[in-house]
Amino acid sequence: MPRKTRGPWAVAFAKLATDRAAMASLAVFLIIVLACFSAPLYAKWAGTDPFASTLDAVIQIDGADVPVMEQSTEGLGLGYTPIGPTWRLGNYFLGADSQGRDVMARLLYGGLNSLLISGAATIFTLIVGTMAGLIAGYFGGITDTVLSRLLDVLWAFPIYLLAISLSIVTIAQGIAIGPIEIQSGSLWLPIIIIGIVYIPYVARPIRGQVLALRHSEFVFAAINLGVPGWRILWRDILPNITTTLIVFVPLMMALNMLTESALSFLSIGVQPPAASWGTIIQDGQALLYTRPLVALVPGLAIALSVMALNVFGDGLRDALDPRSKVRLGRD
Repeated sequence: MPRKTRGPWAVAFAKLATDRAAMASLAVFLIIVLACFSAPLYAKWAGTDPFASTLDAVIQIDGADVPVMEQSTEGLGLGYTPIGPTWRLGNYFLGADSQGRDVMARLLYGGLNSLLISGAATIFTLIVGTMAGLIAGYFGGITDTVLSRLLDVLWAFPIYLLAISLSIVTIAQGIAIGPIEIQSGSLWLPIIIIGIVYIPYVARPIRGQVLALRHSEFVFAAINLGVPGWRILWRDILPNITTTLIVFVPLMMALNMLTESALSFLSIGVQPPAASWGTIIQDGQALLYTRPLVALVPGLAIALSVMALNVFGDGLRDALDPRSKVRLGRD
């Protein structure tokens, strides 16, 4: 009896499963995701509101009442210093920020927003970029020229300069296009802005692959048989670029997370009272010498998440498409 052979997807994922670095990175990232999605449960268990100032709050440590905002002992003794880490889960584990808010609870909520924004922006970029690349690469001619020039315009701007410019323009008044209106404080604003600036980084490689597939024998055969163009794109070309799109997901999400954090740090991303890792780093700037963990912990969370996504993305690329030369940066 002949032995049943495994399909290409099974072979690829079996190869990925043997990549210890990629699997360890995936495990680390999933732990971070699960921790962030537990933010509402943690805040409820800790009995704290991570978005409300609690300057006069008092907690109990070893049976003694300890104020969350302690009287400053430096200089003239004016002002207050937030309580430092207690290392007790549910009781200001990482201490408080300058407004007496639980840093641990804000870290989880901020991570939740950072993950949601980077994930949604990745989906937005992949959908729009893939559509632009498919249409430009397959139909060619004036369609390719127009789309390629539009992509070149976006490509010409430095990523952060374009993202900052769009954020500054929209942060005050939001976006209103016909019946669609997005308020200035909505998370949809950074999602759309970040999604737009990275479209060329997806569309251009996809266009190149579609151009190559457009001149392949099976596409010529489908065209000669009178198969409609949209059907060829959907049934013949799109499945052949699926591996590239899958590889893009973790790599684009890492880039989007860095961009979102930068915008939020500059106060033109996530707006109060919402939080993200970028806004928490900004909150902790003034506390670097007294309570450095307020800024350091979200920074470490960003670095660990981005590193895990990049390592997993490299392993995914090697498993699914080892000959791929797709790059997100400029040559």
